[in-house]
Amino acid sequence: MIRSMTGFGKATGSAGSNMITVEVKSLNSKFLELNLRIPSVYKDKDLELRNEISKNVERGKVDFIVTIEQVPGARKSAFNKDIIKTYFEDFTTLKKDLKLSSDDYLSIIMRLPNVLNLEKTEADPKEWKTIEILTRKALKEFNDFRIKEGKALQKDFEIRLSGIKESLKKIEKIEPDRIKSIKGRLNKGLEGLDESGMIDKNRFEQELVYYIEKIDISEEKVRLRSHLSFFMDTLKDADSNGKKLGFIIQEIGREINTIGSKANDANIQRHVVVMKDELEKMKEQAANII
Repeated sequence: MIRSMTGFGKATGSAGSNMITVEVKSLNSKFLELNLRIPSVYKDKDLELRNEISKNVERGKVDFIVTIEQVPGARKSAFNKDIIKTYFEDFTTLKKDLKLSSDDYLSIIMRLPNVLNLEKTEADPKEWKTIEILTRKALKEFNDFRIKEGKALQKDFEIRLSGIKESLKKIEKIEPDRIKSIKGRLNKGLEGLDESGMIDKNRFEQELVYYIEKIDISEEKVRLRSHLSFFMDTLKDADSNGKKLGFIIQEIGREINTIGSKANDANIQRHVVVMKDELEKMKEQAANII
């Protein structure tokens, strides 16, 4: 079963007053390229996440994004009110003890530690557990997406292969007439020389056989059919192997090109062009397979 390198997966959940979103998306790449975007508080989990992603993603340029936002309606105050109240009470007591006259404590309190609710600097174990669960869900959805895209690619491959086979059948139908036409042209061109007695018939027949063998495409047709069959078998393998399919496409292209160069026939060349067009589309699709 082939799988596409293009994929997308997303999972959302909540932890406390925070909404967490995990996204995984990928594009084509010869290797596995991971780009992680996670909150700075979880930077120490980078390697752990990379290992988990690597187990589920073989190839592709992958973006992994973790977003943490507050749940709507659960806005956190910018000030630590409990701390401010404590500071104020301490200043009030101090004023009585020292018999101070000023009551303007707020400007002083706002410069003291822990008054503002700054971004958290320590990881929350419960929140991290939620991220782990969401990561697995997002990766599953991501791989399901790849499998679905792979099925669509397989159908497209089957259509392209069918087109190449159909063109090959048409070439086989017109090939006998091509050989007869070539023989006829050669004999006609040599009629005048034959009358003059300047031609060694045995030598001519040897050269004719050599020439016919040189333009014969029987072996190329056999190999082309074999490569097409091998490609189809590889499509149905349990493992997805885009590189292997790419190599088979190269062999298919080699046989098609040889048929075109040997053909020396306008009608056959037309079908060769059709096969090359189908194969070019297969190359583009194969580049998107794991």
